[in-house]
Amino acid sequence: MTFQARPPEPAAAPQTADAALARAGAVLTVDLDALVANWRTLKAQAGGRADCAAVLKADGYGLGAAVVGPTLAAAGCRVFFVAHVAEGLALAPHLPADTTLYILHGCPPGSEAEAAAAGLVPVLNSLEQVAAWSALAARLDRRLPAALQVDSGMSRGGMSPAEVQALADDPDRLAGIDTWLVMSHLACADEPESPMNGQQLAAFRTLRAQLPVTAPASFANSSGVFLGGSYHFDLLRPGAALYGVNPTPGHANPMRPVVRLQGKVMQLREVPAGAAVGYGCTHVTCRPTRVATVSVGYADGFLRSLSGRACAWLGEARLPLLGRVSMDMITLDATDLPADRIAAGTLVDLIDHRRTVDAVAAEAGTIGYEILTSLGPRYLRRYVGGTR
Repeated sequence: MTFQARPPEPAAAPQTADAALARAGAVLTVDLDALVANWRTLKAQAGGRADCAAVLKADGYGLGAAVVGPTLAAAGCRVFFVAHVAEGLALAPHLPADTTLYILHGCPPGSEAEAAAAGLVPVLNSLEQVAAWSALAARLDRRLPAALQVDSGMSRGGMSPAEVQALADDPDRLAGIDTWLVMSHLACADEPESPMNGQQLAAFRTLRAQLPVTAPASFANSSGVFLGGSYHFDLLRPGAALYGVNPTPGHANPMRPVVRLQGKVMQLREVPAGAAVGYGCTHVTCRPTRVATVSVGYADGFLRSLSGRACAWLGEARLPLLGRVSMDMITLDATDLPADRIAAGTLVDLIDHRRTVDAVAAEAGTIGYEILTSLGPRYLRRYVGGTR
């Protein structure tokens, strides 16, 4: 069998906003004014006694670090954190020259020189990372900035008490390193009554005092900001709260919602009572039903665990999800809507002020962090507000 080459493609149509919306299966709208308001709310918790950074790892928690970062910088934020060197290299060109960009995981072996050349500041989590950064400083014959992270009880990232003691016993291990920050991370900040918070605070103070350097300190993550002034130190380090996730579970959310997710109806069909809907036939209609199929699925971060639990909204009408979430589609019950209210191309709300990131997370049996960072690349991202 032979195959003929495809004819030349016609010239591409202009890339207009209307064309982008027409071809999109779903739309993710990011409210940059709400983002900035959240940063200011968090900063205000310190009453001017501490600065407020912004954590932009996982591409700004799924919202686009290259837009989120400059927006917060324009509002006055001057300290940012990402997880990986690759994230830092991608973000750095979008930030003003007078900002500091920390790499939470430090530098993997072999990436130190590239990070230093880009002006990235690693968070050193181990004696091995300290040694590699010090050795690079010696080769370059100049001092290099870094943060030191100590493990105050989470047993995850950061130097153990034994490693901190090794630095105390041999300060020359830090030769060539300018320590700009000493930090640690809270394990249970979203549980204010947990005794772990106080235990970690005491451990952090002890470990910080042992270090043979004096530097500003950072301890409070999103929920830690609301534990009180003793947790604030010199720099707040919020992440998810910036993007609207509630940092005070069980209480009213002090953050403004930042995201709105709308899925697009791809088709409507009328099915009789007794019809099976979706994979596994897990839903069987009990009445004649108008099924709206929407172009969103677990490949887009609309998690499969939302099957049979989630809903969408169209105006004030609630549209229950029928059956399972599949890779690229969900099915909604639109029976109670007037026929002229919904058609192919109609956008329905999957996340908004009524059904927040945290509410969707509760339905999925997870946390708002996972919902945000799972938001897929196929969404058309639209940004409103801000000073881009």
